[in-house]
Amino acid sequence: MEPLFLRACRGEVTERAPLWLMRQAGRYLPEYREVRKGVSFLELCKNPKLAAEVTLQPIRRFGFDAAILFSDLLVPLEAMGLEVEFTEQGPRLPAPLRAPADLARVSRFDPAARTGFVLETIQAARRELGDTPLIGFAGAPFTVATYAIEGKTAKNFSETKKLFYREPEAAHRLLALIGEATRDYLLAQIRAGAQAVQLFDSWVGVLSAEDFETYALPPTAALVAELRGAGVPVIYFGNGAAAILDRVGRVGAPVYGVDWRVPIDEARAKLGNAAAVQGNLDPSTLLGPIDEIERRARDVVRRGGKRGHIFNLGHGIYPETPIEAVQALVAAVRAA
Repeated sequence: MEPLFLRACRGEVTERAPLWLMRQAGRYLPEYREVRKGVSFLELCKNPKLAAEVTLQPIRRFGFDAAILFSDLLVPLEAMGLEVEFTEQGPRLPAPLRAPADLARVSRFDPAARTGFVLETIQAARRELGDTPLIGFAGAPFTVATYAIEGKTAKNFSETKKLFYREPEAAHRLLALIGEATRDYLLAQIRAGAQAVQLFDSWVGVLSAEDFETYALPPTAALVAELRGAGVPVIYFGNGAAAILDRVGRVGAPVYGVDWRVPIDEARAKLGNAAAVQGNLDPSTLLGPIDEIERRARDVVRRGGKRGHIFNLGHGIYPETPIEAVQALVAAVRAA
């Protein structure tokens, strides 16, 4: 029988909600911290043996129903021609794109030539995962564009919106180019063995409904349509998008990841009764008492229903999350 996660992605009724967690391979795991002692974050991303190892770590410990590739959203931007650094304060791009002429510095790329380490990581992880599906991923065009324009994780995204409003033609060209490069990159991940792909639109919540429809929706919908043609589930996760879920539903994804800001049954309705939804426990719940984790997990399972629901957090797991909290969550979801 097809794995539970893939059946849920296809909108089928499942005997229980499959479970995986965003950032499930990360600093809350002692075995991950042990690997990180000897390498920088970027070195880890570019070492297929180590990246595959940390991809597998949460599967070994918790038996999640899907693994997700260990990598970073900015890997494709570096491959497109921009310098990317990772500092204690987060990612930094020393030479961001701020004017139409700057677009000449970025281009599509050959994933095998520029990001072969990602494809090797997928192949290595698949050899060890057995029946557990592997999810590939990339950033959605708008979110990746914000890093290219801002040069860092931003607060008010003023440089991004300045470019959009003052140079709309250049903004559309940049978003389309990122969408095309992301398509190539994710199709290469699928060919390497990824059985589903997720698009992270981490910063889309800063957009108004009009700006979402004008700037983010067209390249994202085009990207999703092309990825769906590859025959694997496509998950679109729009963080902070509770106010525009009706517009988000027009992206055309078969699966929508939902943050914790709106109950998942209400989100499904606003998305146009999406075939499948993923989420959406507040990750900070895992910092609370076990009985509260169990209660809230059961509520998410109840609201998600039996058809097309993948249990996840509403965002990535926090580094300070206790292992015991994750163990309790897994048990609660599986017993619900």
